[in-house]
Amino acid sequence: MSQDNNPAPGYLDMELLRFTTAGSVDDGKSTLIGRLLYDSKAIFEDQMEQLEMASERRGEEQINLALLTDGLRAEREQGITIDVAYRYFATPQRKFIIADTPGHVQYTRNMVTGASTANLAIILVDARNGVLEQTIRHSFIASLLGIPHILVCVNKMDLVGFKEEVYEDIKNQFKPFKKALDIEDVRYIPISALMGDNVVDKSQSMNWYKGPTLLDTLETIDIRSDADFNNRRFPVQYVIRPQREEFHDYRGYAGRVAGGVWKPGEKVAVLPGGIETTLQSIDTMGGEIDVAFPPQSVAFRLAHDIDISRGDMIVPADQKPNIGQEIDLMVCWLNEKPMVMGGKYVIRHTTSELRGIIREVVYKVNINNLEHNRDDKSVGLNEIACIRIKTSKPIFYDSYKDNHITGSVIIIDEATNNTVGAGMIV
Repeated sequence: MSQDNNPAPGYLDMELLRFTTAGSVDDGKSTLIGRLLYDSKAIFEDQMEQLEMASERRGEEQINLALLTDGLRAEREQGITIDVAYRYFATPQRKFIIADTPGHVQYTRNMVTGASTANLAIILVDARNGVLEQTIRHSFIASLLGIPHILVCVNKMDLVGFKEEVYEDIKNQFKPFKKALDIEDVRYIPISALMGDNVVDKSQSMNWYKGPTLLDTLETIDIRSDADFNNRRFPVQYVIRPQREEFHDYRGYAGRVAGGVWKPGEKVAVLPGGIETTLQSIDTMGGEIDVAFPPQSVAFRLAHDIDISRGDMIVPADQKPNIGQEIDLMVCWLNEKPMVMGGKYVIRHTTSELRGIIREVVYKVNINNLEHNRDDKSVGLNEIACIRIKTSKPIFYDSYKDNHITGSVIIIDEATNNTVGAGMIV
């Protein structure tokens, strides 16, 4: 991010860290979140009472912190996570939203859902088992979704005698996948979620570890540059015409800033027509502002009256996105009904909705070993593939790597209106 595109100082006050947990079944994801909430004093008294009662009914000698997030009856009975559970808490330093996602292969779509908006992913590894196929699978999904920060927590260190060599061995096991998946920011922490070591408080049993605790890392990790401040994009969601005497000539174009830092006086172009004009002012409910940045919801006023409607996009005159109808994207299939080759689907991209056809399956990804299969053209539930679609009209897009908003699409079944696929443009 260049110095000129630094967001306004107020952006720092809006920081909210969204993170997801992932790992193999029984690696301790729910226990870790329960420990984090418990030790950071983020549990209400009535929640604590319910937790104690539930643990007592199960015949457990101590409080089962995993029950804080395992909300479904089936989850509590089986001791596993099925649904995506969201929890909210805050410390004096930052606000947090946690997505506790399931570890089973058949719930891959749930993990994709929970991780889609995350700034950070916590990948849990059982210290007794080391890096497994599920570890690789979850790391791949985190990489595919463009999560910029990965935190590998080596859990259950109490069951291996808190040995440093076990921790170092797992770090070495993970490093080749870090390189293969092109993940820039990977950090490692040895923890015991059950005992609380290095979760909120420093471990007395692992004096050899000199790094921060999990909570320290979550509170201090820099997420200010995670949004796209380089590619300036503004999909129009709604045209504001008050039709009142005091705003007789007012015409504003409302939406959420998808990328870049915007200031009045700049030359802009309106897609699809490409007509150029000047950004006259930026309005909010509180009045005009001098600068706008992601993910603010604002209204743009332009110097000229132009025919603009929902689905159009305002961009800098000298920095236009890709425009096309044939799009390659990585898709995670979310529906029990397999993808239909040549099938017609509804495509939602930013604020526009259009029709599209599945033209080709380029390859499928074996998410356990990352190999590409170019022979198998079927794509079913929880499978990930690179596909090519053709849309009924051009869309304005960037690669998902550059901009998560303009680089993502949702695929919807025309007959049922069910969301069947989540796509990332390559």
